[in-house]
Amino acid sequence: MSKIEVNTVEPQCGTTLTLGGSGDTVQLGSGASQTGFGRTGTVDWQTGDIKTVTFTAVSGKGYFCNTTASGFTMNLPTSPSAGDIVGVRDYANTFSNNNLTIGRGGSLLEGNAGDKICSTRAQEFLMVYVDGVQGWIATSSGTGSVGELPTFIVASGGCTVTTSGNYKIHKFCSPGTLTVTGVGNCAGSNTVSYVVVASGGGGGAGNGGGGGGGAGGYRESKASSDSYTASSLNATSGPGYNIPVSVTPGSYPIVVGGGGAGTPGSVGNSDGASGNTASFSTISSAGGGGGSGVLPGTAPTGGSGGGAGGPGCAVEQAGGVGNTPPTSPPQGQPGGIAGSPSGANNQGGGGGGAGGAGEDVRSEGPVGIPASTGGNGGLGVTSEITASSIGYAGGGGGNNERPTGLGAGKGGYGPQPAPDRNTTPGAGGLGCFGAGNGSFGAGIPGNNTNASDNLGGGGGGIDAPQSGKAGNGGSGVVIIRYKYQ
Repeated sequence: MSKIEVNTVEPQCGTTLTLGGSGDTVQLGSGASQTGFGRTGTVDWQTGDIKTVTFTAVSGKGYFCNTTASGFTMNLPTSPSAGDIVGVRDYANTFSNNNLTIGRGGSLLEGNAGDKICSTRAQEFLMVYVDGVQGWIATSSGTGSVGELPTFIVASGGCTVTTSGNYKIHKFCSPGTLTVTGVGNCAGSNTVSYVVVASGGGGGAGNGGGGGGGAGGYRESKASSDSYTASSLNATSGPGYNIPVSVTPGSYPIVVGGGGAGTPGSVGNSDGASGNTASFSTISSAGGGGGSGVLPGTAPTGGSGGGAGGPGCAVEQAGGVGNTPPTSPPQGQPGGIAGSPSGANNQGGGGGGAGGAGEDVRSEGPVGIPASTGGNGGLGVTSEITASSIGYAGGGGGNNERPTGLGAGKGGYGPQPAPDRNTTPGAGGLGCFGAGNGSFGAGIPGNNTNASDNLGGGGGGIDAPQSGKAGNGGSGVVIIRYKYQ
């Protein structure tokens, strides 16, 4: 390889100097720069320096700007010369969510003394500084993506429709229809998240104390692209179709059942009515089992099982079986046991909850004194699918027969303290997870409560015979959530 060292090269004749031949490449040495050739209308794209915060552009460079986290500003050079050129491109196709601002740097933008807001996804510009009259002028601009353009689900229906960021939430408090008129794609959205909660069972009336109603079955699955905090029962795969649902255009009937009725105390030894099914698409949740008062046997089964009834004799009754029919993860848990071979524990067991079994009846009297209390309802679970942290599907509290006993069973989750209960989750409260409290018996005014609507909790049990009635189970709810923009 030969080397020529000169300061000036001029043509031998004429005014044209030719470098290289046809098909050759004329290349500047590494680190060298050129002057006098002028620009060809292109920029050097800064692929190793993706911009995410406000910066000042340099002439001759193009910038990929990533506004995924937040919008920011690209300031143009403050003292531009004619022919200066700057490029910009939407890096993550997020300008429509978080805008990029092009700061004019003191010069005009196509004759206007204002900054440019870039609010179109996949937007790009090449801008050249021309003069002091027009300032920076776009020589090319447009939008486009080599990938699939995102499209999103469009749907209607529900007792309420709300939004949270880029997500839309349909809540069905009663039967209805989710009507899908637009189907998205993987780049946007074509899968919905859901919570399907059946209604809870009513409390039972037992001669030794009625069992609390079981919570309605709870099923949830969060789409992989979604961002909310799901419950511990969130499913992403497995049997029972308990996975995110891909929707197609059409109508999806929504079933939301009312809660099971609690038994009147005057009837005596009678099970509460079981709750009703809730469903969406292929997803179905079973109603909670009613609290028991009938002996012998087992408390009613369901999404969560009903609590056993206090037999008033030396018999032990099992709580109702939960997760019936079986799903994965389990849609509910069993109810609590009542009674004992010695006959010492004759109060109602707690109804099962989605997050925990109903509590068995316990002896809690002073040493040497056989006293017992109704069982607390099983824990519910918490989900933020509605953009708020809400608890669902707590079991109903069991009845306490004894007038000198330490208290009735409480709803499946609650922070309120009580003299006969600690304040940990599941130990008391007014059924803020939908569950009702059990009642006192034997002449003490009943405090059994109905479960809250649209939370799927079980009703509180009652003693028999007694005036009043056991608590009703809470109605169910179906919630559908998807990305809409």
